[in-house]
Amino acid sequence: MKKDQLFQDFEAVTSKQWKQQIQYELKGADYNDTLVWESPEGIKVKPFYHNDEFETPLQVKAPATSFCILQNIFVHDVKKSNERALDSLNRGAESIRFSIEDESVALERLMHNLPLKGVTYYFYLQALSIDFANKLSEYATHHQAQFILLTDPIGQLTKDGNWFENLESDFDKLNTIAASSAINYLSINSSIYQNAGANMVQQLAYTLAHINEYFNRIPAIKHPITIEVAVGTNYFFEIAKLRALRLLFATLEKEYHHHFDCHIVVTPSRRNKTLYDYNVNMLRTTTECMSAILGGANAVANLPYDSLYHKDNEFGDRIARNQLLVLKHESHFDKVTNPAEGAYYIENVTQQLADKALLLFKDIEANGGFITQLIEGTIQRKISESAQKEQDLFDSGKETLLGTNKYPNKNDRMKDDLELYPFLKQNPRKTLITPIIEKRLAEQLEQERLATE
Repeated sequence: MKKDQLFQDFEAVTSKQWKQQIQYELKGADYNDTLVWESPEGIKVKPFYHNDEFETPLQVKAPATSFCILQNIFVHDVKKSNERALDSLNRGAESIRFSIEDESVALERLMHNLPLKGVTYYFYLQALSIDFANKLSEYATHHQAQFILLTDPIGQLTKDGNWFENLESDFDKLNTIAASSAINYLSINSSIYQNAGANMVQQLAYTLAHINEYFNRIPAIKHPITIEVAVGTNYFFEIAKLRALRLLFATLEKEYHHHFDCHIVVTPSRRNKTLYDYNVNMLRTTTECMSAILGGANAVANLPYDSLYHKDNEFGDRIARNQLLVLKHESHFDKVTNPAEGAYYIENVTQQLADKALLLFKDIEANGGFITQLIEGTIQRKISESAQKEQDLFDSGKETLLGTNKYPNKNDRMKDDLELYPFLKQNPRKTLITPIIEKRLAEQLEQERLATE
């Protein structure tokens, strides 16, 4: 008997029949109260999903190629950074993200002997520099290199509270870069919204509004836009969030006749990472990287398990990179295109996230746009409210971080192992707006534990 004939012997079961059977098995308990739960975004999650509830699958465009393993490198010493980049590529990394403090960095020395074919290099500069952008563009054109410049003045405003200079000057420089750049030059740092405690609908809506400001202020964006995203441990929702982001971006770009797919770079969230029982961070980042890959990330930069309290080190980087190597070459996460397509639960959550985010985006635009609402403090207030709700759940034990507020090891000692300050840093200064504050859930609890060691 052929496989396609096997199921003809069984009658199809509708979603209504499934629900009736479930209700019978509950022996009088209420279906909705017992089995349906609501997410912080107001999405009701059912115990099962059925194909008769869907008219057509969502048209979420998958990346043209499988995800790249991205290695982060902070450039302090050019020679050492070059050596580290080459070592990382030889040991499994497929792309490099350089974070640079000084725009006068010797690019030829930094790129010395690094492979150019098939490798993408990202450059984040802690300033807005036309000269640096031109230098990257000229090098990339001359050497046929794949460079991406991560330039985001609005992201600077959200994180620091000030522009690089001011709104007019920053956008004048950005438009000058846009007019001459031969490389991707525009990025959106949306990871700050997740790390600050925004719910997923807010993350998507603020990212969309963030992008829309650039569409409005740059006459013609002739390159793909890079979107940097952070993902947490709500596994299926994070997959759906990335898929919803592509749907929303596709909707927005049509309005501006922009014909390039967005380029999504994903990093695990810092919000749920912990100082104590730090090895659990590896479990968290593994599922988060899985969500990133299944959600359609173009590149994934894993977060080392000890990044909260250790300076960059070879061991932490190697473990983080190896997690992605296992997912790619042993679990074969790169072998299926758009693997979440057709999964009824994920499709449903994707659609709801996209619909809710679009409504919030329209509200932001109707009330002056993203920059206006940042200046007024509306965005910061909404994120703070969402973050406090999550913090209350953590403090009450309803949201669990294993090894921290659930089953903590009282014998753990961390005070003598801190190379970095792992908590929110205070930097009093005059700012144009209140910056969006990134803060981990476990910070207060960890500070109390450190004080009693």
